[in-house]
Amino acid sequence: MSTPQEVMDVNEFTVLPFWKKLTLPDGLWAAVLALGAVYAYLRYSEYMDIYEVMILIGTLIATVSLGWNWRPIQRLVLVVGALSLFAVWLYGGDIIQGEQNFFLRFLFASQSAVMWMSALFVMATVTYFWGLTAQSDFINRVASGLTWCAATLGLVGLMVRWLESYLINPDYGHIPVSNLYEVFILFSIITALLYLYYEQRSGTKALGAFVLLIISAAVGFLLWYAFGKEAHVIQPLVPALQSYWMKIHVPANFVGYGCFAIAAMLGVAYLLRGRENEQGFFASRLPEATVIDDLQYKAIALGFAFFTLATILGALWAAEAWGSYWSWDPKETWALIVWLNYAAWLHMRLTKGWRGTPMAWWSVVGLFVTLFAFLGVNMFLSGLHAYGEL
Repeated sequence: MSTPQEVMDVNEFTVLPFWKKLTLPDGLWAAVLALGAVYAYLRYSEYMDIYEVMILIGTLIATVSLGWNWRPIQRLVLVVGALSLFAVWLYGGDIIQGEQNFFLRFLFASQSAVMWMSALFVMATVTYFWGLTAQSDFINRVASGLTWCAATLGLVGLMVRWLESYLINPDYGHIPVSNLYEVFILFSIITALLYLYYEQRSGTKALGAFVLLIISAAVGFLLWYAFGKEAHVIQPLVPALQSYWMKIHVPANFVGYGCFAIAAMLGVAYLLRGRENEQGFFASRLPEATVIDDLQYKAIALGFAFFTLATILGALWAAEAWGSYWSWDPKETWALIVWLNYAAWLHMRLTKGWRGTPMAWWSVVGLFVTLFAFLGVNMFLSGLHAYGEL
């Protein structure tokens, strides 16, 4: 007869089949999304080609799977969907409503939602630093909540901006990932959500101050770009961007960028912790060095996978738009440099066993390489991607 301890040990290592882990809310969640996808297809199928139908189906499968594996996403998607539909109802097909309706003007019009997102990200950064200093779990939970709210309003801003592009002019209508203003919003949201995932999985909120710092830097650029360059004004797409490839290439790219940014800030945290003894400010507040190192590796591995996918998709898009898979355009060349940098990072870790300080410094330097590929090329170089210039 098995003892209670033996039973507990067996249960601890029992892996349930995937379908047995699903709950009734999981099934309802999938059903709601499936109904939404069916409605979207029936409503807009005449404007969709076979590739866009495939994107719709792929998005449905990916979102359902993500929600099943990380349940907070279910609430996020439902809240974003409800607020976005509320904004659609308030507009009523008339862009002028955005200047007249109170809720649109101050909350749910795209520019209003993005401003709230920006403010909340900055507040979350300050609060995470406060929580790190005070070592307060309550303050850290508040910071985490602010980050969720910021990501929610950022997604609402993008969804409503998508609608607004069609209300301004049906010929202008496009998914809002077409210029630096829009992709900086996307970068902030993706980086925040990736961090929140790692935060939940690692069980520590002490690293939020470092990751939110780079999101606040992105928000600072976003605000300068909006008010200094009037970049928030919706413009028609240039011909090269009028493609279904943009809908998958750009999001995949920015999952990679977000992961690389997180890895760099984790590298900063690792280096600061390593400079002190166990009683030092950072060493006494941050997770063990091995935990930070492991999270950094996971972030780079995930980012590398998505960046590889984005590079392949970009080559396919280039072949369709310019007749060649690779043209050694400055943007393409620097994307290759970024890819090789992180490929080498992973190679040295997996085959040579490199850990710790050298890899942390490498991830920090890698951020500057990525930043130049993302932004510096647009500022200092020209080429086929000239539509992304500042």
